[in-house]
Formats: sequence, structure tokens, C-alpha cells
Amino acid sequence: MAREGNLEAPTRHALDWQNPEFYSEEALYHEMERVFDICHGCRRCVSLCQSFPSLFDLVDASPTMEVDGIKKEDYWQVVDHCYLCDLCYMTKCPYVPPHEWNLDFPHLMLRAKAVAYRKGSKLRDEVLTSTDIVGKFVGIPIVAQTVNAVNKVGVARKALEAVAGIHADAWLPEFSPKSLRSRFKQLDPATPGEPAGRTTGKVALFATCYMNRNEPGPGEDLVAVFEHNGIPVTIAEKERCCGMPKLELGDLESVKAAKEGNIPVLAKLVDEGWDLTALIPSCVLMFKQELPLMFPDDPDVQKVKNAFYDPFEYLMLRQKEGKLRTDFKQQLGKVALHSACHQRVQNIGPKTREALALVPGTEVDVIERCSGHDGTYAVKKEFHEFAMKIVKPVVGRVNQAKPDHYGSDCAMAGHHIAHARADGSSPEHPMTLLKKAYGI
Repeated sequence: MAREGNLEAPTRHALDWQNPEFYSEEALYHEMERVFDICHGCRRCVSLCQSFPSLFDLVDASPTMEVDGIKKEDYWQVVDHCYLCDLCYMTKCPYVPPHEWNLDFPHLMLRAKAVAYRKGSKLRDEVLTSTDIVGKFVGIPIVAQTVNAVNKVGVARKALEAVAGIHADAWLPEFSPKSLRSRFKQLDPATPGEPAGRTTGKVALFATCYMNRNEPGPGEDLVAVFEHNGIPVTIAEKERCCGMPKLELGDLESVKAAKEGNIPVLAKLVDEGWDLTALIPSCVLMFKQELPLMFPDDPDVQKVKNAFYDPFEYLMLRQKEGKLRTDFKQQLGKVALHSACHQRVQNIGPKTREALALVPGTEVDVIERCSGHDGTYAVKKEFHEFAMKIVKPVVGRVNQAKPDHYGSDCAMAGHHIAHARADGSSPEHPMTLLKKAYGI
């Protein structure tokens, strides 16, 4: 069979995760060997993450120097380094569907993680991915300040590394004593919006675990920017974690539970005429792609998918219809903008760059490299060194640009970049920059 790539747009098949065969180790190993052999013969994805260098090192060190020479138990070294960024599928691989080889590396890794999860998981990983529980406890005002203070003490961090496997040098987010959700008032469902194109002109914000409990500022900035443009913003009556952390762990039943908590609430908002958005690209992707692929026959999941927008995608759709204000009062100068992986794979184009470029006297340098943070990967003792290696080219680009501002649509990626720069500078979320440009 000739190794000819596919020139058509990538298509994604539904995830058959409720089929018992999905959890068959024998079938899993067979598919992993097939896919790994294709990857070995191509090697286009070597620069994306540590999964591919790990695979190719295993091949090169094997007796046959082919995939058939790798011990099956060593396949898990490849799986452990995959954090489901989807970049290989959406930006590099020529063999994704509709190509006849039907190669979906991220979903194969997800299947492997699901198989492994059924055998058991580390307590650390369960805690790190239980963002609702952790946030609810640590978000208590006195507890929040205490945890923030302890996380800055070297001795305490060394102890945390020894006991919990959280790397002592990794950046850890602070917790806010006042959540983003507590700063909101729900608007009347009858609140009018001004439709434009596909948008209804009124938006419900999914706060996300991180913005709600760790960094509410950009959420408030989003409200200011949207309302400045005549777009009312409400918040969901209640929400759970979107499920992405549990998805990356392979805990698909917990993803289902999160879906059953969120989708009815969000679908009701859509029925009331609200569009949906969130400031964490991973959460947006969860509702736009992962849940629809896991539950393709659920009409409410599809309804939410069709109403969910990246915030800058939303603003640029409004701009296309002449409904975005351009009364900017402050130039931004040079902005180094890291393009978050889970935003890039939404196939919406560089909407954040386009929005910031509307500001006079602003030059946006977009950096399309993974930061290596992934929410939990960079903080784990066994992966932190690799995360710092992955972010190094991004840091180099930021330093080379000598920007007036830098940041990422993924706030955690922005902080990871700042941590790696180690020069005392701080990232700024692009929504914060847009608010600054408006002078509001």
C-alpha cells in the first residue's frame, strides 16, 4: 500500500467507548502496534510532545529497529506522555479519516488510558482531576490564603513532592477566596440580545473550574468587554467541571456524570436564546467536540455543541456583521500570543489574533507551539522536566519578540511560560488586553 497522505479535511468518528471491545487489551495492543508502525514510518509529529520521541526512541533501541521489536509493556511510555492536545490529528497527520488508514492517535491514547484506568489509578491523579471537590474546599477564604502561602514555601513543596508526586519546582495556581460565580448575577431569561449572523447577541458564561476558583479576573474582563459591545452576559445556574481532566485520566464514567450535570442546564439556556462561551479552550473543546463524539445520539449534547463559542470567535463573528465596537483608547504595542492547543484544534482560525489586531498600534506575534502544561502534566514529578523542555521553544519566541505584553488563551499555559521565563514578568490574558485597549 503506497503511503500517500489525505488531502481532505480531517473528520472525527464517534468514540465507541461503551462497547466492551473498547476495553479489550488484546484488541488495544493490536491497534497500537498498527498505529505505531505508521507513525514510525512517518515521524512528522516528533516535535509536538514527548509521546512521539518516546515511541521513536523505543523503536530505535529495539532489536529489530521496528515496532515489532518493542515490548508491549513499553507501549505505556508513549501513552503516559499523551495529554490529548489533538495537534497531531488536526495539524500534522496525513493519515487521519477519511484516509483509508483511519489513524486517530489521540483517541487511541484515550482508549489506552481508559483501559489502564479500569485497573486502578494513583490517588494524586484522582485528586488533581477532581477539580470540583478541590476547588470547593480550597476556595473557602481562610483555606485559600493558607494553601497559597504554603505553596510558596520551599520545604513544604519538597514535602509535597515526596508525598504526593507534585514537582517542587512546578508552577501551581493560587486560589481565590472569592469565586467568579459569586461575583455574577443571573440575568432574566427574557433579557434581549441583538442577533447578528449566527449569534443571538446574548451570552451565558460557563465559568470553568480554573477561572471560577483560581483566576476570576479574566472572567470579569470578559463581561466588561462583552457588555461594552452591547452583549448581555449571564451565568449558568449551576455547573460542574466540564470533564476534560477526567477524560485525560481515562475515567470516562466520570465524564458521563459531568455531562449529565452540565448539559441539561446549558441546553435550557440555549432554549432561552443564550449563546454559550468559556474562557478555557479545553472546556470549549469539551462541549464542541469531545462530548459530541462520546454521545453522538444525545440531542441536547448536539444543541449545546452548536451554541458553544470560543469568546474571540464570538467577538469576530459580531465584527463580521459590523456589531463590534472599535473605539479603542489604548495601543497595545507588541503582543506575543501563545496559541493554545485546544483552541487551535477547534478549526476556527486565529480569532484572538484577529481581535487584538483591530487595536491601532498593535502588532501580534502568534506562537503556534504547545506549552506542555496541560493542566496536570507539568506539575507531576515524573513529567515536569519534559514539560519544561516542551515550553522552551515558546519561551525562546517570547524572549526574541521582546513584547510589551505576552500571554495565552489558556491562562495556565501563560503562567507556565512565565514560570519558564523566570524573569519576574507576568502573563496577561488576551481578554484582559482587549479590555485594556478599550479603556474600560
